[in-house]
Amino acid sequence: MEQKKFDLNSIIGFVLIFGILIFIMYQNQPDEKVIAAEKAQKELVIQEAKAKELEAKTVAKATIEVAATGDSTQLAQLQKTLGNFAYSATLPSAKAGFTTIENELVMLKIANKGGYIVEATLKKFEKFKKGSGQLVQLIKDNNANLNVQLLTSDNRTLNSKDLYFEPTLTKVGADQILSMKLKAGANEFLEYKYVLKPNEYMIGFDIRSQGLNKVLNTAKPVDLEWDLKTYRNEKSVSYENRYTEIYFEHEDGKIDYAGLGQTEESDLDKATFVAFKQHFFSTILLTQTPFETAKLKSTNLVLDDKVDTTFTKQFNANIPLAFTNGELDHKMSWYFGPTDYKTLHSYDQNLEKIISLGWGIFGWINKFIFIPLFAFLSSYISYGIAIIIFTILIKIAMSPITFKSFLSQAKMKVLRPEITELGEKFKKDPMKKQQETMKLYNKAGVNPMAGCIPALIQLPFMYASFQFFPSAFELRQKSFLWADDLSSFDEVIRLPFYIPFYGNHISLFPILASIAIFFYMKMTSGDQQMAAPQQEGMPDMAKMMKIMIYVSPIMMLFFFNSYGAGLSLYNFISNLITIGIMIVIKRYFIDSDKIHTQIQENKLKEPKKQGKFQKKLQEVMEQAEAQKAQQKKK
Repeated sequence: MEQKKFDLNSIIGFVLIFGILIFIMYQNQPDEKVIAAEKAQKELVIQEAKAKELEAKTVAKATIEVAATGDSTQLAQLQKTLGNFAYSATLPSAKAGFTTIENELVMLKIANKGGYIVEATLKKFEKFKKGSGQLVQLIKDNNANLNVQLLTSDNRTLNSKDLYFEPTLTKVGADQILSMKLKAGANEFLEYKYVLKPNEYMIGFDIRSQGLNKVLNTAKPVDLEWDLKTYRNEKSVSYENRYTEIYFEHEDGKIDYAGLGQTEESDLDKATFVAFKQHFFSTILLTQTPFETAKLKSTNLVLDDKVDTTFTKQFNANIPLAFTNGELDHKMSWYFGPTDYKTLHSYDQNLEKIISLGWGIFGWINKFIFIPLFAFLSSYISYGIAIIIFTILIKIAMSPITFKSFLSQAKMKVLRPEITELGEKFKKDPMKKQQETMKLYNKAGVNPMAGCIPALIQLPFMYASFQFFPSAFELRQKSFLWADDLSSFDEVIRLPFYIPFYGNHISLFPILASIAIFFYMKMTSGDQQMAAPQQEGMPDMAKMMKIMIYVSPIMMLFFFNSYGAGLSLYNFISNLITIGIMIVIKRYFIDSDKIHTQIQENKLKEPKKQGKFQKKLQEVMEQAEAQKAQQKKK
């Protein structure tokens, strides 16, 4: 038998492949110059914000003093700064007060100053881990701003976030209605109206004006500025940050996103909603009338996940709001809640599309197979067991394809001695060797690519799983065995140091998955070596497989150490089941002697007409050999 040896070219090739992978991972790490530039930019933004805050505090202080003392001198001074809106300074509400509205799911705290939500608490969810006692707060401690920039008819530029609104809370049935009015007179005002219904994450939100057509410059739209600095809510800040991004829907229903770079900007038109999506929670602004235009910006705040552990992204949206007949009248809604497929889908506004399920066939597999099947299973059994049963069902459904793949490998294994014989016979004539090999395949009724096609069919399901499990909100803080949270890494040992590309902890499920894939590849590599024979000038698949047996488990070990335990559990069980199916098929369903007899019988029959693929493959081989022969002559 021919002795297989590693040639230098194969070794160099795999060293280059491994080097490229390391280079890609290295490139994804932030450059020191980029970090320095980003920090400088942050400091500049902080300084500008402090200057604006100081100015706002000065106005606010004067406003409160006017409201408390009625000082006409100070009021006159405010009128020079605020114009007609100095009227708001004379009201009792011109102070640092708050109004709270809440239902069974959310609690919202709205400030008099600015009239916007300064706290948004989700009452059913805890941050970091189950039992932490810390509720998820999407908005708190000045991490968000909502501002309408007002251009007055006397050339002033005012920011609503710096002015005081007058709150009025009423109830209509079980609905709570909070009206926040920034007044320029007794019947002249800018109003934010919040409507909170029972058991809803969606809050009605209207912006309208009354009697301001002469107070404001209505020749061009006002700018609605919405900023959110997203708090970390999960165990791994880097993993959470990977799935934190801006999404938006165009009027035609197409969903798009701003990107995941260090700083991403997008201009859009005719948008029906803008979503500041975090991994498992989202803040979404929806509108009944599409926004004509908007400018979006996303800035990554996790430059070093060992240091930047509080926030993930800084989101900014600038949305012009047009006047209608001299007044503002925009009906919108806020969503403060989980990024959960079922919950978002229930609103029937395409909100579930902000969850990344993959494009094309991958998304279809998730939407029509994975999500319904897993939802059904998890409604009856625990989530860890549901993942195992889910995996078993998927692998059983794919077992006919697995059988065809193994059957093809068995046929190629039976033909291997004859292929080797042809190789020795036509050692000096590669083209003749190719022709005779293809004739042998044709006579025996064997397709050398038949083993690859079933594997390709399984790939979409594998990729779909990589999208499904990280997006499965149901797994959040659900425990199984030693994993206390299937949506995050299953740490069993905390390391006192960081390993590049790996982290400072050891997760057990990725280790088990890596061991399983090692044994699976070890068991299948021998059969895969019996596939198509080594071609002149082509990579030796046998040598590639020998290297991949060790490279694949190591890559899985590193890449999945900080991924959700649910995905690693799925991969572990999937490979374990595949090994079991492979053993059963080989032991009970594939008989090499019968296959050999069948192949010999096929040789005696009239050769089948070559398929298009086989014919094309033979033509390509012949062309390659012809070109090689011409080059030798030169």
